[in-house]
Amino acid sequence: MKQKSNRIYLHVLVGLVVMLGFRYLPMEMPGITPIGKQIFGIFLGTLYLWTTIDPVIASLLAIFMIGVSDYAPMGQVLSGTFGNPMVVQIFFLMVLMSALQTNRISAYIGRFCMTRKIMIGRPWVFTAVMFISSVLIAGFVGAFSPIFLFWPILYEVFNDIGMEPYEKYPTLMVILIPVACAIGFTIPPYMSNGLALITNYATISPNFLGKQVIINNGEWLFVSLSYAMICSVAIIAFCKFVFRPDVSKLKNLTLEQLNRNPLPPLNLKQKIVAACCGGMMVSMMLPSIIPSFPGMAWLSANSYGLVILFTIIACTIHVDEKPVFSMKEGVGNFAWGTYFMMVSAIYIGSVLTNESTGVVVFLNAILSPIFGGMSMAMFSIALLGIGCILTNICNSLVIGMLLQPVIATYCAHTGVNSAPLVSIMSMFVLSCAIATPAASPFAAMMFGNKEWLHAKDIYKYNTMIVVLELVLVLLIGLPLANAIIH
Repeated sequence: MKQKSNRIYLHVLVGLVVMLGFRYLPMEMPGITPIGKQIFGIFLGTLYLWTTIDPVIASLLAIFMIGVSDYAPMGQVLSGTFGNPMVVQIFFLMVLMSALQTNRISAYIGRFCMTRKIMIGRPWVFTAVMFISSVLIAGFVGAFSPIFLFWPILYEVFNDIGMEPYEKYPTLMVILIPVACAIGFTIPPYMSNGLALITNYATISPNFLGKQVIINNGEWLFVSLSYAMICSVAIIAFCKFVFRPDVSKLKNLTLEQLNRNPLPPLNLKQKIVAACCGGMMVSMMLPSIIPSFPGMAWLSANSYGLVILFTIIACTIHVDEKPVFSMKEGVGNFAWGTYFMMVSAIYIGSVLTNESTGVVVFLNAILSPIFGGMSMAMFSIALLGIGCILTNICNSLVIGMLLQPVIATYCAHTGVNSAPLVSIMSMFVLSCAIATPAASPFAAMMFGNKEWLHAKDIYKYNTMIVVLELVLVLLIGLPLANAIIH
């Protein structure tokens, strides 16, 4: 134990040295301000600590270091960190979804999934159903919902069949759910970051092209959904034939084995909790399905608060003189490491690319000479390749917004229609941001799940998946966008 404590002290010391010492390195970074150099050092130190120590400590230290830097006073940093609507939504979503696990509802869902005859003896059918379901739920219900729903189901399944944490197949499956969420996150053009990027390009395009370029929602949806399904099939096949995990325990499973200890019927409390969680998901999904229906505008405008509403409902309804759900119960089973990692990752991404840091100017200074004089094919390859790298170390939304002017400038000189490339680039940088803890909240959740995942495994598998996605977007995604989006 003493040796383990000494390692923790050493890792913290190394992280602090990087955070505090990077700003003094005698290296030229065009456009980077003194504040930017401080923030960049904090980012690098945090990245190191996320992979070596308790993510709660690493995340809180990162927030504290930003607060004592020259970027902003501590009060403003704390407000920007914990006052973010997405952070509030994630907190209540995690609390409410924990009720599925504490009331064993996830066990019922897992048992239902595992006892479908089509999946018995077909491990890769099970894998495909879980992955594609996660893609669709992330796209049309809520970006993080599949993680909170399916991770507990997987834990139940693995416990049932005798698979342990850190084995290859459980590791892959726990990783694949957030990967699927990142892919599904890009599907809808009328919500979240997809909407932000479409709106941003419509705003900036007249300054570069002399006309406004509005990307058609239907064309975006067709391409993004098609690309998501292609990625799903390719990733599942890649896992089966390249990673080749041992799935014999799943393959030999029989329906009789799964049903040997049948679960009792759902009681009233479980049904109410399930109804609250289901109602929350439906209320988040409806505005994207029937946006013109009465009341949908209100649901869309209050989407961040809906999860709070359903938490209130679950806490208010009583069965046998007790609330069906209590905040104490939810927080008692709360994944604090995952939560704080997401909170700090979201904030660091926004801080790193703030105008005061000069990081955007720095990236533009580096990228502009690289893209000059290239053919359209080479430009597309280089742009998507660089976007793939940058989105895994910075906020994916900001990288998408940063690369849009680069595309607009190039297309203004060549006369090429910019809409297809802008669209597929925007989809791609959002979907492949999974290789490092800072890449996206989905990646942060993976790295925060230390009970089932080793950081080295996440880096190994996700790096290969990102490379696969890069190949797919170049060979299939870009031609598809060129054919459909005008």
